[in-house]
Amino acid sequence: MSRSRWVVALTCVAFPLMATLPAGQTASSAKPRPAQAAPRMPDGHPDLQGFWTNDSYTPLERPAEFAGKSHFTPQEAAAFVRTRLDRLENQPATDVHYDDAIWQKETYEKEANLRTSLLTDPANGLLPPLTEEAKRRQAAEAASRAGRGPSDSVQDRSLGERCITWGNVGPPMLPPTYYANFQIMQTSDYVIISHELMHEARLIALDGSHPGPGARYLYGDARGRWEGDTLVVDTTNFTDKTPFRGSPSNTRQDIRSSDRLHVVERFTRVDADTIRYQFTVEDPGMWVAPWSGEVPIRKFEGPIYEYACHEGNYGLPNILRAARVAERQAAGSR
Repeated sequence: MSRSRWVVALTCVAFPLMATLPAGQTASSAKPRPAQAAPRMPDGHPDLQGFWTNDSYTPLERPAEFAGKSHFTPQEAAAFVRTRLDRLENQPATDVHYDDAIWQKETYEKEANLRTSLLTDPANGLLPPLTEEAKRRQAAEAASRAGRGPSDSVQDRSLGERCITWGNVGPPMLPPTYYANFQIMQTSDYVIISHELMHEARLIALDGSHPGPGARYLYGDARGRWEGDTLVVDTTNFTDKTPFRGSPSNTRQDIRSSDRLHVVERFTRVDADTIRYQFTVEDPGMWVAPWSGEVPIRKFEGPIYEYACHEGNYGLPNILRAARVAERQAAGSR
């Protein structure tokens, strides 16, 4: 991943909840909008349906320059956003990627707020350390890839480049680098979250009953229940290949959870335009302690569009083709 794409990926992943700003306002000029009552379904539960986005400028973990500082002042938040925009808009010509210039120019404003990280626990705004087990697993994976190039085969490229999954479906639902949009559909028995990136639908049964331990899924088995006006989603039955914070451009940077991953999410529609999304991640095979975060989900007009990844995926064959050309050239020069 190029330096600019790493910056974009970092600045688009988000979590925040305090002093969120509507589109078109700055951190210093925003005024709160009057809240409207959240709608309800015929069965009395809150209606979560509609088109939503969780895009934001707040990074997943607290940047080192803000160590010990949980919240910005409004002026600091505005400066933080401006710095990220400047880096995106003033990239050297040799470092500009086509999706920096086009795809990431969304039709709405990203969320700006006063949190310095999406994490609410640990208090330092950083993920817990890896367990010794996780370190050994990562070392073994690295050793198994020794001597391989990043484009030796299609399996050496990321799931995103192969149009399989981007990872934003969750849980937890971390915003992708662009197109952080989704539609929620709801009945008395199911909640369905259909993501624009990348053509994935998450089916949440409201019966609360997980299958046996033999059933394993890349993004787990999600079962929901209502606790008052909050939809609580409990997800278990993950594989040991579930990616976390994998790089969109190189699978070698993927971090995979263990099959003991357990995620609890809470969706609370606080008004007509906002869902409060909170989550806790626990994986004793990966991190030494659980960690939690929170993100505001904002309503927008929609619709979301088909992300025809396979149909337009010229990048993947060209990456592999270029690698073969480079190998032939290297062989000819020896």
